Amino acid sequence: MKIVAITGSIGCGKTTLSKQARSLGMVVFDVDGWVRRLYNKKGFIKVVAKAFPEVKNGEGIDKRKLRNVVFNHPLELKKLEALIHPFLKDNLRSIIRKNAKRQGIAFIDVALLFEMGWNKYCDAVIVADVDYEIQKKRVMERDNVSAEDFEKINRVQMSNQQKKLMADVVVDTNKPINVLRAEMAEIINELGC
Repeated sequence: MKIVAITGSIGCGKTTLSKQARSLGMVVFDVDGWVRRLYNKKGFIKVVAKAFPEVKNGEGIDKRKLRNVVFNHPLELKKLEALIHPFLKDNLRSIIRKNAKRQGIAFIDVALLFEMGWNKYCDAVIVADVDYEIQKKRVMERDNVSAEDFEKINRVQMSNQQKKLMADVVVDTNKPINVLRAEMAEIINELGC
């Protein structure tokens, strides 16, 4: 099995590319989904609440408060990543083991691919890209955040310029969905599936 990553900075369109791969019958593992499920586990909630008591909210975690804490304090972000990343890496390794003999391609939709060093597990990397102003507008509208909050989030990620330099394929996502779907079909074909 080939592992192909779809990555890109926040708001650059990686999820859109992943949806197109899925619509073409491909298996896509969504790392953001793994994180969302993690935040529903009582054991993980306890660990986060202990590390960040100010974000505890009844039976759960106030994610907006947590985001404000970690994106305003880089050391706090590192502390949160130290709680989350081992779980994610275990999931990835499990997927690779279980599918090692399978033919074809499995995509992994992961924003922090390079930051976590996961590119070493991948046969190819696709980077979703878009003009900075479009990226900013997408995130502000989608996540209902201010321009200042967008800047904080974007600043802690590796720049998309750096990601593009390490990509095997770069896809400009400022196109109609049908065009992106056709591009993904072509990429899948070129990857040998």
